[in-house]
Amino acid sequence: MWREHTHGTIDLGDQVLEYKWLHPRVAGRPSLVLLHEGLGCVAIWKGFPEKLAEATGCGIFVYSRRGYGKSSPVPLPRPLTYMHHEGLDVLPRLLETLDLGPVVLVGHSDGASISLIHAGGTPAPTVLGVVAMAPHVMNEEVCVASIRLAKTAYESGDLRARLIGLHHDNVDCAFWGWNGAWLDPDFMAWNLEEFLPGIRVPVMVIQGRDDEYGSAVQYDSIQAKCGGSVEVVLLDKCRHSPHKDQPDTTLAAIARFVEGLTP
Repeated sequence: MWREHTHGTIDLGDQVLEYKWLHPRVAGRPSLVLLHEGLGCVAIWKGFPEKLAEATGCGIFVYSRRGYGKSSPVPLPRPLTYMHHEGLDVLPRLLETLDLGPVVLVGHSDGASISLIHAGGTPAPTVLGVVAMAPHVMNEEVCVASIRLAKTAYESGDLRARLIGLHHDNVDCAFWGWNGAWLDPDFMAWNLEEFLPGIRVPVMVIQGRDDEYGSAVQYDSIQAKCGGSVEVVLLDKCRHSPHKDQPDTTLAAIARFVEGLTP
């Protein structure tokens, strides 16, 4: 049984996913499922899951998507619909396999977008709410400009060397799968706003005012088009990673959100 281990792998048949599991500290709380950014994995969260477990009392499930960390590799190039596939196909199968009961999805960047697609595009029967940190619901030039800089840093800087410690043999798979999709000219038309009206659960958006990958058009769209309630938490002195740049404020906001969902 996977719950007996704090680290391990989950076999979904077509892919094997690395995971980390922190047992709940308080009975009756939903489990929090953490979905990483476009260059992330289990390890990129560092000590945040432990702090989140302490702040909420919830069980915390963290996993690396296919092509990241120690999970199965993925063929390149990734299709431009890779986040749709994760939200509509992979995540439903993973949640069914885990059988965690009620969950709150806590996603960052790509992981936040996948969480919104899942909540709005599937029945998502066990999802009580979504915390979306720095989500994208459409592409915009500010994001593409930052991703171009990441490509330069990977090809001629130290970014690849820094990512090897996170992704090991998947490092090129992880980077080019993400970077190649976002820099494809056709990806400027990428948009997931069609899923927002189908989201019936509460959503909390947490975004830095200095986010170099997205502007206010992202959370304005979520607030205007979601089928459920939306709270936007804007953080000063914060860029694209609220849980890194403003960890205490981010933890407090998530804990308050989860408390409001718990009977």
